[in-house]
Amino acid sequence: MSIQKTHYEELLAAYSQPAEAIALLKRYRAYLEMLPSMRRPEESVITIPLPIVKLRHSSPSASGHMTITTVESLMLPCDIAIVMCDPEWKIKTGREIFIFIHQPEEDFSDFLSRWRRTQVLLDKDYEWVMPPRYQHILSEGAAKIYPLFVVFEETPERIKKGLKGAGLPFVTQMLVVDQEETEEMASEVAKIED
Repeated sequence: MSIQKTHYEELLAAYSQPAEAIALLKRYRAYLEMLPSMRRPEESVITIPLPIVKLRHSSPSASGHMTITTVESLMLPCDIAIVMCDPEWKIKTGREIFIFIHQPEEDFSDFLSRWRRTQVLLDKDYEWVMPPRYQHILSEGAAKIYPLFVVFEETPERIKKGLKGAGLPFVTQMLVVDQEETEEMASEVAKIED
């Protein structure tokens, strides 16, 4: 079975939930250990699906006496950002994890390029456009950013091999087949047999 857009959408929706994001981090222990509180894990993460950041660009004015700062909002090429938050103090910590879910028709260079573009964008001063219920949290950029790639069992081996070769962490997810897909596949098989 090949990867469908619905498989990608299922994981995007699932990992948007803090509990599911933590379950994903449990599959890559080094990142799970970054949680500020293991007793209150769901209060330790803020998940931001299809995240937006505000990049700040500073340049000297024509006279050279002042600095002009411009702000540009950009959507990051990752699927989900996990921002760590101290549950006691309600402040963001300096570590952020970026989730990249393998999309249908995406090859290794496309997949890796999304992480590389994220690195380039976040090399500048930035702040998060936070979800409404977290607007009160200071959202300045991180001290350290980390990627986590999610591939499917059906993802081509060259992609997994490339991620290993690049030293990038990934977890393998089984495809979730819903009832509608099963019926469609059965219908297609029946047409072929006729």
